[in-house]
Amino acid sequence: MQIIPVLDLMKGQVVRAVRGQRSDYQPIVSGLCAGSDPVTVARALVDYVRAETLYVADLDALTGGAVQVAVIRDLLAALPRVRLWLDAGFADAAAFGRLRAELGAGLDDASGESTARVVPVFASEALASAEVARTSLADKAGAILSLDRRGGELMDPAGCWADESLWPERVIVMTLDRVGSFDGPDLATLRDCARRAPRAMLIGAGGIRDEADLRLAEQAGAAAWLTASALHDRRLAPRAD
Repeated sequence: MQIIPVLDLMKGQVVRAVRGQRSDYQPIVSGLCAGSDPVTVARALVDYVRAETLYVADLDALTGGAVQVAVIRDLLAALPRVRLWLDAGFADAAAFGRLRAELGAGLDDASGESTARVVPVFASEALASAEVARTSLADKAGAILSLDRRGGELMDPAGCWADESLWPERVIVMTLDRVGSFDGPDLATLRDCARRAPRAMLIGAGGIRDEADLRLAEQAGAAAWLTASALHDRRLAPRAD
């Protein structure tokens, strides 16, 4: 099971996400490092699990504000061999294109290959229609879809949950009310998505408490899991090289 550490950004600092109640998020208190500086926390997370991918949720952008471009630039400079999966409330592919242009140089892999270092995550809560979703997710290998739900309700004006033809190769199953909760992963939803799209790479999010939960999630069909609180609280063991 691949662990993908998560960095939740709000107003230039890292916060602890709890159950998707974004207005209540507080600056992170981590067992891995001191403070809530994004670069410091990102380095600690990446080093702890030897990650090559970091999931970044820009909560300013997700709540209608501007993307924290300066912070994203700092992360790219500080972590030259790490790819960022960026969830910044992209309304469509053009919105990500504008951000990519604003970020400018330094978006290719450090090895010199053309692999993008910033990969767009299109959240179902931010896609306004099926047509917008289909256009935004047309790059099946490059784009990532986050299927969002909270409290049993689908956050999905475009109908992405119901239409597997929209799903790219990588799909995040995001149960927001379990994020930071230690209530355990939503295995039933994961199994349903695995049944409907057996060839997709499914990435779970929310609820992981320990290594046993990761094993159960893998058995249910997850290839990777987005994790923050379980790492900060050292509920998961560090990974070796």
